[in-house]
Amino acid sequence: MSDDTMLRPPAHPGVILREDVLPAMEVTQQQLADALRLSRQTVNAILSARSPITAETAVKLGTLLGNSPQFWMNLQSAYDLWYARQQMDVSVLQELGNLHQWYAGDRL
Repeated sequence: MSDDTMLRPPAHPGVILREDVLPAMEVTQQQLADALRLSRQTVNAILSARSPITAETAVKLGTLLGNSPQFWMNLQSAYDLWYARQQMDVSVLQELGNLHQWYAGDRL
């Protein structure tokens, strides 16, 4: 992954829904909530990037929108991983390098 990619966070899947999908489909938040059988508050939290897309919601979205649940999970995973990388100090995990060498075949 390039350094440019790491500087800018990926879009939260809820933002993609809010900015791209709902306007294109001319669907309101309430209509989406009703179709997904979720509360309006839950959908609003997703669309405002305050809540993640869960596996169950991904299945519902994939079915409703004609794409795959994996698509929505991949978006959420990319978002989560980017933020985890920004918040973690992996320099304290140098022991993992030794473990990787051991696992890769440098075992005694």
